[in-house]
Amino acid sequence: MGGRDKAPITVVRWQWTEGDRRPGLPWIGIFLLVFGGLLLLQALYPELQAAGSLFLVAVGLAFLVSWVVRRGTGSLYAGALITAIALPPALSSAGVISGPGWGTLSIGVAFLGIALVRAAGGGGWGWQAWVGGLLAILGATQITFPAFGELFWPLLLLVIGAILVIASLRRGPRGRDW
Repeated sequence: MGGRDKAPITVVRWQWTEGDRRPGLPWIGIFLLVFGGLLLLQALYPELQAAGSLFLVAVGLAFLVSWVVRRGTGSLYAGALITAIALPPALSSAGVISGPGWGTLSIGVAFLGIALVRAAGGGGWGWQAWVGGLLAILGATQITFPAFGELFWPLLLLVIGAILVIASLRRGPRGRDW
């Protein structure tokens, strides 16, 4: 019983903080800066009377700043989509844009931006590119040809339905009757 092997000593430290992590940005401060800047624009340009839209633009931009700093996917989606939804009414109330299609175009551009971020990060283009492209085309069509924009969705549904029926007929009967 000469030399017993001694087990190594392990020290475990429990704490409530996140260790050496640097303090985060004061998000309420960033939001107040963005919202204050937008309210200042509204004061300088009284035609910007859509305070609700400006508030949402500020929220969206704060999420985008959060994404730039932390690279959180949720912040990217929230920031891009909230900004895309709120920006057209704000610009419309300022007299910068008018007519239908701007919201659809804006959301399409947001999804295309998300797809670009995914692709740049090596994640591929994803469904965001398809949705964004379709919405951007639809929005641009509604802006350019407002009457055609009303016909776009019914025509698109007819084309998709025809493609599905023709493809089904080419494959032959499958034993199912829908």
